[in-house]
Amino acid sequence: MSVIQKIRDKYAVMIVVVICVAIVSFLLQDAFFGKSSLNQRSTSVGKVNGQDLDFADYQRRIQDAENNVRQQMPNIDEQTRQTIREQVWNQFLNEQIMQAQYKELGITVTEAEVVDQIKGKNPNPIVVQQFTRDGKFDRVALQQAISQAGSNPQIRDALHQMESYISKYQEQQKYVTLIKQGVFYPKWMAKQQQDDNGQTAVVSYVSVPYATIADSTIKVTDAELDRFIQEHKQLFKIEESRKVEYVAFDATPSAADSAAAIQQIVAMKEELDTTNDVAGFINLNSDIKYYDGYISRNEAKVPQKDSIVDLPIGGIFGPYYDNNLIVYAKMVDRKNMPDSVKVRHILIASGPQGGLPDSIAKKRADSIAVAVKGGADFKALVTQFSDDPGSKETGGEYELTPSSQFVPEFKDFALEGAKGEVKVVKTQFGYHVIEVMERKNIGPAIKVAYLAKSVEASKETNNVAYAAASAFAGKARNAAAFEKTVQQEKLNKRIADNVRPMDFVIPGIGQSRDLVRWAYDSKKGDVSSVLTFDDKYVVAVLTSVRKEGTAPLEDVRPQVEAEVKKHKKAEQIIAKLQAPASLDVAAKSTNQPVLKAEGVSFDTPFIAALGFEPRVAGAAFNKSWGTTKVSAPIEGNGGVYVIKVDSLQPAAQPAQDLASQQAAYEQGVKSMLDQQLFEVLKKKSDIKDTRGKFF
Repeated sequence: MSVIQKIRDKYAVMIVVVICVAIVSFLLQDAFFGKSSLNQRSTSVGKVNGQDLDFADYQRRIQDAENNVRQQMPNIDEQTRQTIREQVWNQFLNEQIMQAQYKELGITVTEAEVVDQIKGKNPNPIVVQQFTRDGKFDRVALQQAISQAGSNPQIRDALHQMESYISKYQEQQKYVTLIKQGVFYPKWMAKQQQDDNGQTAVVSYVSVPYATIADSTIKVTDAELDRFIQEHKQLFKIEESRKVEYVAFDATPSAADSAAAIQQIVAMKEELDTTNDVAGFINLNSDIKYYDGYISRNEAKVPQKDSIVDLPIGGIFGPYYDNNLIVYAKMVDRKNMPDSVKVRHILIASGPQGGLPDSIAKKRADSIAVAVKGGADFKALVTQFSDDPGSKETGGEYELTPSSQFVPEFKDFALEGAKGEVKVVKTQFGYHVIEVMERKNIGPAIKVAYLAKSVEASKETNNVAYAAASAFAGKARNAAAFEKTVQQEKLNKRIADNVRPMDFVIPGIGQSRDLVRWAYDSKKGDVSSVLTFDDKYVVAVLTSVRKEGTAPLEDVRPQVEAEVKKHKKAEQIIAKLQAPASLDVAAKSTNQPVLKAEGVSFDTPFIAALGFEPRVAGAAFNKSWGTTKVSAPIEGNGGVYVIKVDSLQPAAQPAQDLASQQAAYEQGVKSMLDQQLFEVLKKKSDIKDTRGKFF
């Protein structure tokens, strides 16, 4: 027997005992100290059909998405972060919902299928895109990448990502294909639709508008209104939300604050006048960053424009007010430029964002430039070579003004190049073959630097605003006191309705996540403490708590009352009309004229003389009445109607042949599936969004 085996045998019992003691200790610790996993706060930020999204996983996904965005936009603001959070959440929903669909239908993608999508005769579009050289799929380059994957971690990771994408792509394609194959429009239904739409009707009618009965004469009870809501739940379906009323006390800068800001900026004016590095000085000291570009005189949208645009080079104007800023404007340069240009370009991508190696990209761009100068078809070259999806469909064309947001190298040549000039320009995206097509309205353009300082509320000013908010909060300790104090002190109360759990902005306040979080942690009628948001101090009262489901009567009373009263009016009108023997009888009993409507169509519920009245349009083609009988009273949207069809006429448009009609209908449904299928699946899913507890 080996030494190791002896040790195992000798200490096996001891090890088991130690493990048991550890488990018992753990359980006892949980019991005595309340740390049982059953009592721990959930880390789930949401659930889809029973599948949790853990907070850590959600944060990791957000971080990955932010890192991708930073490649294009280094500074991410709060609004962008909010957008990313929603995108990541929706991505998770898509994953879980679609994976459940694939599992239910038995849709799988084998390793052999993925390999075929990479190495087969018809590679996946993503493979073709990644390994296209000189406008053609380069299978040799693909094979080289595969052979290098074993020794090159970067290539190996890229291929793994490609395989994952292809697998998901194939699952989606199989699912969509399966669903679309189920779309069928029977021939008998197409024939029925042809018959329905093959005629138009000329109709005589009597209309008794609901407005002929005063609302004040119709009495409704809450029980009737509640019953209407329950019978039409789909119309009153709501998401979870809160209603908040609030008073904001602004820390508005005082005259002393303005004087201090003016003193600050005046002290910097001398350096602005003498510095040789205007851009560096402005970026270091100004609340308006330096814009190293030109704008035409017409594009200048600043206060005191006339005084600024006519400054000599080096001249300074100010100080002047621009909203909450005190500003000096310095003329840096001026030149003649077009106020707009039209260019077209071909991008050969290179650099860190992807594309060809730099040297190869440069050679290709130079060759294309030679071809363009030699008279080659520019649009054809765009289609074949350009890596810019934003302009590919327009033949590579862009229109620019001096203030347009383009990379500087591209913009400089576009604005300064001569009409017809072709040049290869390098930017962070690669090499651009640019041709200047048109230059309009050449005239003065200016480059202006703005030294600006915000007028900010001082500590003393903030203390005054906070004191006012605190005094109000001390009086408004409940909802009734809140309203009474608002009235007594003639304060401006604002309302934030339909506040959702993941809202970050409230109108009138701006970024206000703390207020949203408070609203979801409070009970109806609660009043907040003083909440601070930049230069505002806010006191709020929670006036409504709406759970997901059906809207309460108090929130929808006006529209429900209108519908119930309309129905009661219809009952009165129908009782008065009964079953009229003719339109004349109907007209006489209601004191309404007999009118006429032409061109009434079965598939178009809008009638020129009446508006949206689908029941009337449908009744015009009721064969039980034909062209001899008067209809029964019809309860419509605007009133009660009695109609008689005078004649039926062939439709103006000839009927489509059945095969074409079937094909068009099926194609329309398939197109609709592409746009709406996921939203339908989403509505059918059990989704719990609890992200608001963590943000």
